[in-house]
Amino acid sequence: MANPRGAFDREFSHEPVWGRILVWLLAIALALLVMLAIVNTFNQARAASGSLFGWDEKRFDSIKPFTKWRGTLDRYFKERKLETGSCQSSLFNKCHLQDWQKFLAGLRGGEAMAQLDAVNRYMNRAPYIIDPVNYGVPDYWATPMQFFAKDGDCEDYAIAKYLSLRALGWSTEKMRIVVLQDENLRIAHAVLVVYHQGRTYVLDNQISQVVTDDRIAHYRPIYSINEQAWWLHQRRQTAQAK
Repeated sequence: MANPRGAFDREFSHEPVWGRILVWLLAIALALLVMLAIVNTFNQARAASGSLFGWDEKRFDSIKPFTKWRGTLDRYFKERKLETGSCQSSLFNKCHLQDWQKFLAGLRGGEAMAQLDAVNRYMNRAPYIIDPVNYGVPDYWATPMQFFAKDGDCEDYAIAKYLSLRALGWSTEKMRIVVLQDENLRIAHAVLVVYHQGRTYVLDNQISQVVTDDRIAHYRPIYSINEQAWWLHQRRQTAQAK
């Protein structure tokens, strides 16, 4: 009796090598697409579950205890009513904000990720100056106007980015200033996070590019805040602990 398997092997052995390579490449590409889909689904579920840098969070709807943040917002809204004046004036006026206003005008209507990247890079150009040197106090939250005039530290970068995106029409409910601990440097730090299309993006004065929060493993969030609420962050509990 003829061996049909042997006939198949002989026929297959004459198949061009490039054909078999193509089959393998297609299989690898399909596997990669499936893996990317799984990762994307995981990230979207992670963002929806209220996880930031892999930590759980609890929401509180009153920002009344955060006097520095509320004071910054109050000053910002008042400063938007500045009088027109000369850029050579020692008094801060609208002329001093022209570069920022022109920058924002050039971004309006642009693609979302391009706006995030541009705002992050624009603010990160400013020199870093600690509050005791800049303001003579241990901790001060500056408005964008003060930041442009005097530079600033980590939360000042984050605030300027937050209010820049706010001016571009981004929902404040999709943004938070995050106060955290940098476990590598062992210092307190602050960044802006933006939630967009199921992903959590980090705008950080220590990182030139906008990255997703799952790319950063050495940040321990303490609390985050916007104009509607604040969130306390806690270590993620295991299913057994719950």
